[in-house]
Amino acid sequence: MIYYICMEKIYKTGAFAKRIGVKPRTLISWDVSKVLIANRTRTGRRYYTESQALKYLNIEPNVVDKRTVIYCRVSTRNQKDDLENQELFARNYCKDRGIRIDEIIKDFGSGLNYKRKNFNRLLERIENDEILNVIITHKDRFIRFGFEWFESFCNKHQCTITILDNTEKDIQSEMIEDLISIIHVFSCRLYGLRNYKRKTMLEKIVENELKNVKS
Repeated sequence: MIYYICMEKIYKTGAFAKRIGVKPRTLISWDVSKVLIANRTRTGRRYYTESQALKYLNIEPNVVDKRTVIYCRVSTRNQKDDLENQELFARNYCKDRGIRIDEIIKDFGSGLNYKRKNFNRLLERIENDEILNVIITHKDRFIRFGFEWFESFCNKHQCTITILDNTEKDIQSEMIEDLISIIHVFSCRLYGLRNYKRKTMLEKIVENELKNVKS
């Protein structure tokens, strides 16, 4: 039988020490003496949870029905196999840790596209404090540039982004597509600027000709 738990915010030792107002070496000492036992990753690194912080600070947790979602994205519908691989990898991660999955969100669109429908709906729900945790296989699945800003935005709304770092996926083709998109955007701007300059020069020629005619 699997007992499902909701994913909550986790802290590294330094961040947790700051959260509860003690020094990191104090936490290490408490862990050794079993005063406040740290959790451990598979590689043996210490980490702490928000529940531990609330218990230490003697704060009653605010019980809210917030959701844990898996977010998957590919650039085109031709990459459905990659989309399914992302979902499977994330599902297995949650299953191994007893994390309840409330929803799977899938998107088609470039990582440079900030107008993705499901992406923006997810941000709205995070802002409305409806989402507890977003699980992604790689930060590029969420956004190509500016990930740190979005992560900070989520943290302000008590939402954690869990990155699984699935290095098996091939992102080379997507990066090439994104670079082509960037070149296309700047080419269009440059083309528009040249047209503007040509138009301005033409207007000056016309003005000069009109002046000559009037004189």
